[in-house]
Amino acid sequence: MRGSKSRFYRGVTIGAALLLGSCTGVLAQGAFYQGKRLTLLINFAPGGPTDIEGRLLARHIGKHIAGQPTIIVQNMDGAGGAIGTNYLGEVAPRDGTTFAYLPGPAWRYVSVKEKSRVDFLTYNVVAYQPGTTVYYARTDVAPGLKSASDILKAQTLVIGGLAADSSKDLLLRLTMDMLGVKYKYVTGYKGNAGARLALQRGEISMFSESPPGYRSIVAPGIVAKGEAIPLFYDPGWNGTRYAQPAQVKGLDMKPFNEFFREATGREPSGKAWDIYRHILAINGAMQRMVVLPPGVPKEAIDALREAIRRLEFDKEFATDAEKTVGFVPDYEAGDNVQDLVKNALSVPAEDKAWIENFVRNAPR
Repeated sequence: MRGSKSRFYRGVTIGAALLLGSCTGVLAQGAFYQGKRLTLLINFAPGGPTDIEGRLLARHIGKHIAGQPTIIVQNMDGAGGAIGTNYLGEVAPRDGTTFAYLPGPAWRYVSVKEKSRVDFLTYNVVAYQPGTTVYYARTDVAPGLKSASDILKAQTLVIGGLAADSSKDLLLRLTMDMLGVKYKYVTGYKGNAGARLALQRGEISMFSESPPGYRSIVAPGIVAKGEAIPLFYDPGWNGTRYAQPAQVKGLDMKPFNEFFREATGREPSGKAWDIYRHILAINGAMQRMVVLPPGVPKEAIDALREAIRRLEFDKEFATDAEKTVGFVPDYEAGDNVQDLVKNALSVPAEDKAWIENFVRNAPR
């Protein structure tokens, strides 16, 4: 919402905000959540980027929900986010009182659909936020990293991950494979905070995070101390063209496609490159999703979706977001988001088979 279309309308934002603020009658209509308590489920541990962004949403969305319910946050981490995602679909109440802030569930559905206990297309997608990922590594990786391009010379690289079939792990491995960098691979860390701590202890030497986590924790911490160095970020890719994600504005690094070109002197290509872009098109376009369980009342979906639209005009939310995560989240919350997600979750069978083989043959 804060992309090109929001910039076009920025001139009328103040007027629109005043109009929305005066429409008390609209807020009073169909107050589905009047007198209720709403739980926001976050499927990663406290302190990580998903938790930071989810709690930012929780602080501000309540005032825009008709009925203005109390909102509490519940973390349910594990298995690369799958535990919380499955809980939402299997156990959470279907009365609209529990919704979730999930990172990358769309890619998990595509890559391991047969292992999913709940058909992801039965979840009710309220909104999604396009995103990207920032990659970084310890500077003491032999023979030493003084610049991002030195990663090509790495001899003792150990990649850390959350789950072998998660988009995070796949992208980490794919980028190094395309660059021809040899590495060891350790996965199963319980959230970004756990993997980050492992990197600080030297158990692993490379990891990736969404920009909020990188900006708020990594950059002012281990990067500022010279213990780690930023490498590159995933470019925005919608299947037809590249774009710079808003979240990386001001960060001193290049998108992976440009980094690859400058580091190797050639354009990226091949099956690994095709799979990398498949993941970007799905997971990157829908990196953060606001989701309700299957079977909830339509009134709940409409109320939450309208509340997220109203965040577009919330100056307090914008100020808090800039302070907390370094950018203002750009949510897509049109009435067609469910259809957009459904249409995006299409990967050729041969590519799914390639991914399954890639996961099975991960280096240890």
